Amino acid sequence: MDRQRAVGLLGEYARRVFITFVRAVVQIVLAFTVHLPLFILAVLSIAFIPLGVGVVLTPVVFQAVRAAATQQRAWAAEWSGVKIALPYRPEPAGAPGPFGRLRWVLADPASWRDLLWTFLNIPIALVLGVLAGGLVVYGVEGVLVAPWVAQLTDYGWGPFWMLDDYGALGYAGTVVLGAGMVAAAIPLGPAFLRAHALFGRSLLSPTKGALTERVQRLTETRSETVDASAAELRRIERDLHDGAQARLVALSMNIGLAEQMMKHDPETAQQLLAEARAASGTALTELRDLVRGIHPPVLAERGLDGAVQALALSLPLPVDIRIDLPGRPDAPVESAAYFAVAEMFANVVKHSGARRAWLQIEHSDGRLLMIIGDDGTGGADPAQGSGMRGIERRLAAFDGTMAVTSPPGGPTVVTMELPCALSSPKTSPSSGTG
Repeated sequence: MDRQRAVGLLGEYARRVFITFVRAVVQIVLAFTVHLPLFILAVLSIAFIPLGVGVVLTPVVFQAVRAAATQQRAWAAEWSGVKIALPYRPEPAGAPGPFGRLRWVLADPASWRDLLWTFLNIPIALVLGVLAGGLVVYGVEGVLVAPWVAQLTDYGWGPFWMLDDYGALGYAGTVVLGAGMVAAAIPLGPAFLRAHALFGRSLLSPTKGALTERVQRLTETRSETVDASAAELRRIERDLHDGAQARLVALSMNIGLAEQMMKHDPETAQQLLAEARAASGTALTELRDLVRGIHPPVLAERGLDGAVQALALSLPLPVDIRIDLPGRPDAPVESAAYFAVAEMFANVVKHSGARRAWLQIEHSDGRLLMIIGDDGTGGADPAQGSGMRGIERRLAAFDGTMAVTSPPGGPTVVTMELPCALSSPKTSPSSGTG
């Protein structure tokens, strides 16, 4: 049993050493094959802005730099437990055009910090990567290669050449020293990788100014959310007072009159009871509609996937639906996403004149992406409609964003994103047509 345990521990140590070595090599290779070319392309694209080519090329290159930096953030968290928040400003809503996208990218301080990171990461990744992976390489070399090469050639190998003059004792020392370097790679390799992650955090995390701006934005969205919640409560109170409550009062009065007239005028009492039964059905329908407006039962039972499928079936036009959700978001995020989709579908039906619509929902990189489009007349402007402004406020409460592309003549495409994690994985995604 002790032997099996020792073999298991040895296998676990070997796995850790191998993983550290692979990660170190990945950092070195990416620094020279991806980050260095991206830095050169970014500098050239900026230089080409006066020629016009850089206006289109610069945002594309900087987006590639962001993708590389975002991948580094993910590895820092996964490999070393160093979490690095995203510092980027949200993309402007609507269709900003080439100059708008260029202004958005260049005006974001995080873009320049990413660019500086791609440059400084080249030597730092090389040094720390060699330190993390070199222990493994030289250690394995000392155990498996150096003694036998020295026997065959009478010359030392790598860092172990000094032990050649000591015969068998030197060979044993070579193996012991190599094994010690491999053992040292277990704690030191991850430490060097963590040092690389901490270097990345120094440049890739939000600055104090960005954090201040984010706090201000969250304060504004919180205030808007509180106002929206208060308005929603007033709407519910008004609907209850003017709808179901009024009908229930009338129902009570009809039943009371029917009780009084039951002995003297049975026919009138029967008519009053029939009216009371109809009023109770109407009140129940209104209460159900009110509950759906707060939190639809289908959303709680079937999740966002099933809820939007059911919503699409109720529309007077066909809707192509593609949903790829391996799990469910948290209930508040799921509710916000559902009502955002519902509001956009309502806009499509009321204002677009579309003959067909489509919806795509997917989750990737910790964000829920929802894209809704139609083949209508276009011209949708979030600044002119209270519905879209309400969606923006609802999404902003969860740090979400909305972008609208709707040129005159159509089509209209609305892209909404919500940062969230998924839980309760399902067996397969769904797709279909509503």
